Amino acid sequence: MVARCAEIAGVNLVDRLLGLPERQPDDRAALVSGEETLTYGALRARVARWRGGLAEAGVGHGDRVVLVADNSPTFVIGHLAVVGAGAAVVPLNPASPPAELARELQAVGASAAIVAPRAGRSWVELQTANSPPPTLPLDRLEQAAPVPVAAVEGDTPAALLYTSGTAGMPKPAVLTHGNLEASLLAVESLLIDLTSTPHVVLAVIPLFHVFGFNAVVNLGLAVGATIVLDDYTTPERVEELVAGHGVTILAGPPTLWRSLADRPGVTPDRYATVTLALSGAAKLPPRCRLEVRDRLGLDLDEGYGLTETCAMVASSVGTDAPIGSVGRLVPGVEGRIVDERGADVLVGDPGELWVRGPMVSSGYAGRGPDGDSSTAGSAIEPGENHGSDGWLHTGDVAVVDDDGYLAIVDRLKEVVNVSGFNVFPAEVEAALTRHPDIDAAAVIGEPSEATGETLVAYVVPRTGAIIDDDRLTEHCRSELARYKVPHRFEVRETMPVGVIGKLRRRELR
Repeated sequence: MVARCAEIAGVNLVDRLLGLPERQPDDRAALVSGEETLTYGALRARVARWRGGLAEAGVGHGDRVVLVADNSPTFVIGHLAVVGAGAAVVPLNPASPPAELARELQAVGASAAIVAPRAGRSWVELQTANSPPPTLPLDRLEQAAPVPVAAVEGDTPAALLYTSGTAGMPKPAVLTHGNLEASLLAVESLLIDLTSTPHVVLAVIPLFHVFGFNAVVNLGLAVGATIVLDDYTTPERVEELVAGHGVTILAGPPTLWRSLADRPGVTPDRYATVTLALSGAAKLPPRCRLEVRDRLGLDLDEGYGLTETCAMVASSVGTDAPIGSVGRLVPGVEGRIVDERGADVLVGDPGELWVRGPMVSSGYAGRGPDGDSSTAGSAIEPGENHGSDGWLHTGDVAVVDDDGYLAIVDRLKEVVNVSGFNVFPAEVEAALTRHPDIDAAAVIGEPSEATGETLVAYVVPRTGAIIDDDRLTEHCRSELARYKVPHRFEVRETMPVGVIGKLRRRELR
């Protein structure tokens, strides 16, 4: 599997996000947040002043600046100012508890922080018990004299984004200007009409996550779109924003789409302006895709990527990908599906997906050579998933069909071995959620003297449903081989998920 894209020039990413007036005219709305609207001209001016404020604070090449902000203009302006100054931005979850923020800060070694007023509660608590980097006053950034965008090389770090941590502790992936530029060029070539027509993009997914950061904000700015900023609260709020602003591009994880399709009384006319509907960050259940089509009137496309790939590996946009597929590799990405020995598997057989290309991160932020906190974050350490010849071992089990369509089966570390047979939990979960009484399901393995491992299914019942183990067992036997049928069922009110809605099976163990 292979796709190609253009070579990447060594320019500052901000030149692509704000430096193309033919795409981003001064008078076009760039950001909308509540009653506030910033045109591209006003956004460029504010970002230039903030760059000046960073320079006055001594922030420049090689520095890392923490950004703690909600989905607001502060996030976007702060991100663009830091990257434009030649430093690397480190977005953190504003809802994280102080202890988690402290661990993340130690890993990245930031020299300064930008904190939005509405997102600083945990940061204030952190300051009383730890020694975080100094917070730069927003009014001083706003009042500084503007400075030009800093020149950088393509391998200069632009952002450190934490991975989702579904299979282990989150790690800060280092994304360079070249990585992010390559990812944007790949998607622009895939969605060429994005650059020919002004779009309105709704940004309700967390911007500190790579999906919101790059696939929504960066891509939206690069094509000159108007970005409507809001924190996800309710499906009613999303529907109101879509209709009120004439949103044309709506992107989010399956949890968002499920909530929109489940809203009582929802009608397709509320989403009539949407021309591109995208799901990513987690596996999209086929039932959810069908419900979105039937209830919202939208053809929902699915994409696949990782933090280490700037959120972009494959997409079904513009293809005839079957339900359950994430489409084909985006331009610039090479892919292999391999067995446990690293040999390519046959078409249709599952194996671990390896990818490489100019948008793949070279590694993670690590501690300095002395190993102490004073040099924390000064190194970039390739992870154990970074193989030779630039191949990133994704840890995801995938299959590809004769037409080149890719499907993600499960996480490699989640595979359960029952009596010598590999069982992919996602397959069993999909079968369970086809039962009319089940709203959500998660399957894990536990030790068994008889079979090595056995399956345990955690299920969330639909409203008003009563779970009957015998009926669920019968349902599973009608859809799955006997060794794939869960040994027992546990009822839960909710499932453990990350901020973007990705299931955290490890928390069930």
